[in-house]
Amino acid sequence: MILTRAYLESGLLQKAIAQSGLGMHLLSEAELQVSIQNTLARQKTNSDIWLFAYGSLIWNPIFHFAEYRTGTIYGLHRRFCLWTPLGRGTPDNPGLVLGLDRGGSCRGIAYRIAAANVMSELTILWRREMIVGSYVPTWVKFYHHDKQVTEAIAFVVNRHRSGYAGNISFDATVDTLATAKGQLGSSADYLFQTVDGLVSVGIHDRPLLHLRNEVLAKQAARDSISRQDAQR
Repeated sequence: MILTRAYLESGLLQKAIAQSGLGMHLLSEAELQVSIQNTLARQKTNSDIWLFAYGSLIWNPIFHFAEYRTGTIYGLHRRFCLWTPLGRGTPDNPGLVLGLDRGGSCRGIAYRIAAANVMSELTILWRREMIVGSYVPTWVKFYHHDKQVTEAIAFVVNRHRSGYAGNISFDATVDTLATAKGQLGSSADYLFQTVDGLVSVGIHDRPLLHLRNEVLAKQAARDSISRQDAQR
């Protein structure tokens, strides 16, 4: 299943999480709106806002934006650090998705959302990213061609939530991405689509490219073993 705007507007995501039996605390619509208002408190009213994307929002944004620019933020880096027991995995084999974690830097896309659309588009985004509080919406400085262009909202991983993967090893990350699959597809596809999305806008993330190659090798080795077993 592909995550769509209609799916988020329908409330089906909230329903799926509530019925999962995983005991996740869902933020109500009122709580999401409070979070949006708190995030926007530092902005002038009726002004455009920018949103920084580093993962699935690059290849499947599903919100309306006026323009985008590629660039860099500092002090945070892209990492597979968030467990997902539903979307890209199962309770028995949780998947991993990306978050922004402490340190380093991250190249990605900043989208400009027009003032007239800010509330409607942030509502969609908060239903997608903030429904179980996995992230902390944070204002970051966005640099385009080494010059600060604007401040943008970025979804930084919430280290205080149980879903935070902490210091997961590289090998464990590869194993998870190579095997986990959930209602929205596999963790591997999430990785591959992110790499392709970044490359399409001229961003070649070497650690992510290396991770993709290792995951592909892991899957190939697993498939080879499966074929050998089937032939016996």
